[in-house]
Amino acid sequence: MTHRADALDIRPVTEDEFPHWLRAVHTGFLREPVVGESELSSRRSQFVPGRHLGAFDAGRCVATFKSFDQQVTAVGGGSVPANAVTGVTVTPTHRRRGLLNRMMGQDLAAAKERGAVVATLIAAEYPIYGRYGFGPATWATEWTVDVPRTGLDPRRSGQDEAGGRIDLVDGEDVRKLGPDLHERVRRAQPGAVSRDELWWQRNTGAVRFEPSWTEPFYALYRSPDGEVEGLASYTSDDHWPDKRPHHTVSVNWLLAAGPAAERALWRYLCSIDWVTQVKSGWRAPDDLLPFLLPDPRSARQATHGDWLWVRILDVVRALEARTYGAEGTLVLEVADPGGLTGGRFRLEASPLGGSCTPTTQSADLVLDAAGLARLWLGDESAVRLAALGSVGEERAGAARSADALLRTSRRPWCPDMF
Repeated sequence: MTHRADALDIRPVTEDEFPHWLRAVHTGFLREPVVGESELSSRRSQFVPGRHLGAFDAGRCVATFKSFDQQVTAVGGGSVPANAVTGVTVTPTHRRRGLLNRMMGQDLAAAKERGAVVATLIAAEYPIYGRYGFGPATWATEWTVDVPRTGLDPRRSGQDEAGGRIDLVDGEDVRKLGPDLHERVRRAQPGAVSRDELWWQRNTGAVRFEPSWTEPFYALYRSPDGEVEGLASYTSDDHWPDKRPHHTVSVNWLLAAGPAAERALWRYLCSIDWVTQVKSGWRAPDDLLPFLLPDPRSARQATHGDWLWVRILDVVRALEARTYGAEGTLVLEVADPGGLTGGRFRLEASPLGGSCTPTTQSADLVLDAAGLARLWLGDESAVRLAALGSVGEERAGAARSADALLRTSRRPWCPDMF
């Protein structure tokens, strides 16, 4: 029997339907297709009417989509309202029927109507989201540190040469002190996203979505004047080959408001007795970690990949939200097959900010919405995209001029998964 895609009902999920929607999420992500009462109860707190979409076939949920409000830090420290996309699944029996097309189109149109400047997501699969105007705007790297090779003096490596101190704290302390520190870090980090209260509850065990929970250790760094400047959450395994300790510390997340805190926390983690390996968790691709160690080769790059994907919903507001590396003018022609934000725009840029207006002037660069998303946070090179055929250079040298304006000295990074 042939099933028509338009015969499937796509609609906002009601609270009564939420358990069925959540089960479909489990199915789509190949998790056990049973939702426990603890998880259901915890996740109900995230339910927002109208922001959970489902596709239904004869009453059964066969595709899922969720979005929520978020703030994203632009270059220069400004924030823009974002529509964060997550929980995207299609049940294997209903693939290739246009369900994601319909859910994505419906959600992005509603997000633009609400005033979101961009949409964001973390892509489980690379090829899917470019056709919806998303582009990879930040990348992330994981390191594995071979502690004995670092060259650190084990008698001194846990001490802070700047005079700060590190204390172990509990989850309650983290929930009190972490949000303010995170907001300071986020404001200084292009690509970083906001964290709500539920994030802190989930990541300190106060709210548990999964049945298993390993209580982490929390290391708090205070500067010499007593200011909270850093926090790290980490766990350790218990590995004793040949009756000798060879433990691995796995970092869940590490926040540092400056290089002194970053240095102190990493050196602390590499100084813990019995630990022979430290796994960094996802970090910025140009993270300081390897070069905070006497032997940078002791930090081996374990994984590197795309991370935060961005979809521009409002070109003018997106380009006016950030600062630029130099003064200059650039005319961009943006093609958007989704019909949300295309047109030709003149950008007057400076290190203090930018002015962006629709124009009829000849374009310097021609690109699509996904290409603009890749350039927006300053990580990608217009010259490289031109070489790949993703950007058309209408004026000789325009791609190089765009790089001088758009690229950043440090790479953007999103510390969060959502």
